[in-house]
Amino acid sequence: MKTETFETNTTETNPQKLIDTFFTQYAELYVGEDEEKIRSAWDYLIAKTGDIKRKCGLPYYLHPMRVACVLAGSHLGSDAIIAAFFHNILDVDNDCLPEIEKKFGKDVAKICSGTAKITGLKINSKTMQEADSIRKMLFAMVDDIRVILVKLADRLDRMRNLKSVDKEAQRTVAHEVIDIWAPLAGRLGMNGVKNELEDLSLKYTNPEAFQQIKAIVAQKKGERDGYLQEAVKKIQTASEQAGIQVSIKSRAKHFYSIYQKMRKRNKEPGELYDLLALRIICATESECYTLIGIVHSLWKPLDGRFKDYIAMPKANGYQSLHTTVMCEGKSLEIQIRTEAMNNIAERGVASHWLYKKGTNHDMVKAEDLSIINQLRELRDEHLSDEHFFKQLKEELLGDEIYVFTPRGDVKQLPSGANAIDFAYAIHSEVGEKVVGAKADGKIIPLTAPLQNTQIIEILTNPQAHPTQGQLKAVRTSKARQKIHAWLSENDPTFIDREAEEKRAAEIAANTLHSKQVAEKLTAERKKAPHKTEEPNYTGKIRIDNSTNFFITIAQCCNPKPGDPIAGYISRKRGITIHAASCLTFLRIPDIEHRRVDVAWDMSDSTSSRREQKQQEKREIEKEKSKKRQIALTQYQKLR
Repeated sequence: MKTETFETNTTETNPQKLIDTFFTQYAELYVGEDEEKIRSAWDYLIAKTGDIKRKCGLPYYLHPMRVACVLAGSHLGSDAIIAAFFHNILDVDNDCLPEIEKKFGKDVAKICSGTAKITGLKINSKTMQEADSIRKMLFAMVDDIRVILVKLADRLDRMRNLKSVDKEAQRTVAHEVIDIWAPLAGRLGMNGVKNELEDLSLKYTNPEAFQQIKAIVAQKKGERDGYLQEAVKKIQTASEQAGIQVSIKSRAKHFYSIYQKMRKRNKEPGELYDLLALRIICATESECYTLIGIVHSLWKPLDGRFKDYIAMPKANGYQSLHTTVMCEGKSLEIQIRTEAMNNIAERGVASHWLYKKGTNHDMVKAEDLSIINQLRELRDEHLSDEHFFKQLKEELLGDEIYVFTPRGDVKQLPSGANAIDFAYAIHSEVGEKVVGAKADGKIIPLTAPLQNTQIIEILTNPQAHPTQGQLKAVRTSKARQKIHAWLSENDPTFIDREAEEKRAAEIAANTLHSKQVAEKLTAERKKAPHKTEEPNYTGKIRIDNSTNFFITIAQCCNPKPGDPIAGYISRKRGITIHAASCLTFLRIPDIEHRRVDVAWDMSDSTSSRREQKQQEKREIEKEKSKKRQIALTQYQKLR
């Protein structure tokens, strides 16, 4: 997915001119039936949102157009473009999905539905809700990765236009992007999007560092350009002598990369020298290896800085040769790849939906991505523990290493994984029986972090079994889940400290809540006017202004009318009512998300008392009348 901006960043807001400009800019991509469909979708969007303004005062439809242009820059098909127009239309009309499906097809409707679900997720909250939100977002990719591609384009455009919101909102969005969306773009192979998201996030999370790096890069631009031009000339001359045609692009590393180096090495940007890079594009894989030899003959390579991602591609399909050399006293990073490899590096999985048919046969496919295969395996597992899912997120979106089995099979693991993780990656039974490990033929500690490209051999014993120490040491979600399950079932001494601490925290929170409810009710009774009569409760439960609910009175505490009460939404019994101080209520999981404010109903009390008094008065009058009748009868007899 390329990241060039669109002309809608100017002051143009006329809908007709915007769509005409779109087809002028992407004239070769969308013609005939595709152009007709896209124009029809644009007209539909304008009909729905043409009069709506955003908080910044600009028309609602500008953002969908810019998102569509980000996707068009990656040559995605017409369905993706139309879905970009509609990616948040459900905020305007939440009943229009059937109409969209009828007019524009099931794929468009499915992508719109998927992006709407992700838009509604609160990813920045540090609770189990965060884990569930990320789970839904990641699993959405399994059904159709275009859901995530549209959402990435949405995040990219919002980051480009983030200056229009307040600073607190800027930091919140930027932290979410750097934590979730930029790593996800990297996992999907979209390095251009990843780099821009990282740079824009840095601009808002650490503006001082961003401006400092920007000033250093700008200050040394002239010096850098001359230095890189000399290096390019030498490579081109040597390549021509070898009969290889190349194109070479020079660049400074993106700001976030420089920032990470500053933090890692504890240096100012002016003290860093390896900020420059060249990318050499050639025709064939064999030419890549010839060129690496040419480069190493021109300049001395730095030890340990050569990486062959052609022979061993990254999990996202990325292929390239990387080396760092000393050129004129400065370190220079050089990447060598073919044009097809460069397309994958720029577009990643987006290349699977390239518009021109037949052009993506060499591109990375969704089903080949390890992240998709991992998600397919995990989709049916119930990851209810927040810590497990936090580890899964780090595993899927964090740095990775590649290690080999003795047979040469490659295993991808998160950075920091150890031999126990490796054993479980092979098979659960191997993990349960692991007692030792070798790396490149040498015995290593089971808990030692593995290194890239090591050949790992696992030693097992049929009498061995998982231990609590292993549970603390592993890094992958699979290993942790399997060990935790075995210990819970087979080890009577196993105490799940994290679960106990979480439970204690829930009980404490619920106790505090119940205390607050009771205090609130007491305070309300004290504030109410003094009455000589006891409140006449109807026996019903009131929620807001209604009593029309399915109510269950909890038998554990059996609260009576007038007692302080608390309620929560149960799965099968409607609203369940407990005494506010009930210990059972205090232990209900996630009660803060399920509770509802309830009160005993007194709305009919006054009329009931009035009716009661009237009835008493009628009885008295009736009795008096009866006595008068008896007295009259006796009087008549006496006469």
